[in-house]
Amino acid sequence: MDRYAVIGNPIAHSKSPWIHAAFARQTGQTLRYEALLAPLEGFADAVARFRAEGGRGLNVTVPFKLEAFALATQRTARAEAAGAVNTLAFGADGILGDNTDGAGLVRDLSVNLERSLGARRLLLLGAGGATRGALLPLLGQRPTALTIANRTASKAEALAHDFAPQAGDTCIDGCGFDDLGGRRFDVVINATSASLAGELPVLPPGLYAEGALAYDMMYGRGHTRFMQTALADGAADVADGLGMLVEQAAESFALWRGVRPDGAPVLAALRRLIEAG
Repeated sequence: MDRYAVIGNPIAHSKSPWIHAAFARQTGQTLRYEALLAPLEGFADAVARFRAEGGRGLNVTVPFKLEAFALATQRTARAEAAGAVNTLAFGADGILGDNTDGAGLVRDLSVNLERSLGARRLLLLGAGGATRGALLPLLGQRPTALTIANRTASKAEALAHDFAPQAGDTCIDGCGFDDLGGRRFDVVINATSASLAGELPVLPPGLYAEGALAYDMMYGRGHTRFMQTALADGAADVADGLGMLVEQAAESFALWRGVRPDGAPVLAALRRLIEAG
């Protein structure tokens, strides 16, 4: 039986085995998918051992995405743009590294949430790896403008400069949180790690245009604090990142198996599972 796994440290909390088992049932694929705990100083050895035992591919989570990038002998364009890899596929000619996070985000926004991103004003909060992974797929949707805002403005400005050659007709810029005053956006995406600690990026009021969506890459039971605050500040709709989790997994599954599962019913079932506790 073909073997796949998600590798990370810690890993016991991962929903990936549940998600990929659901994908396998839906598509009639026969495979085994497990969670693999790798030592903090032993990622490459753990990957080599899994591959030697017949493993076909891995999802990679924290803190190993940069090591996975270095380990890949070939990389997709979106992995190169992200500077990190969350999916490895093993073949006779080496190790292919991909980054499916941004594609999963776009799929969740455009399909599950039915939000067209073309000709819209987008705001990405944060200038870390999550933002970098999202930028190329978001730019591919051809928004009117894409602003990266970060507590340290220089980091956001540097990211905007790096991605300007891929922006096409999209106006891309970077700034500090304080510089957002007086600007309004159609989609605001929280790619900071603040929600992990129940905290918030400090933002000026009035960021949300009429009908705007606030999207938090984090997820859990109920609304995150970012989502609650966005509703109070005028966002028309809010969403968390559970759909992004499911859809990035579907991208990985398609890379490995050649068939893309339908994420929507899996997302609905996972949501019920999480809300039930």
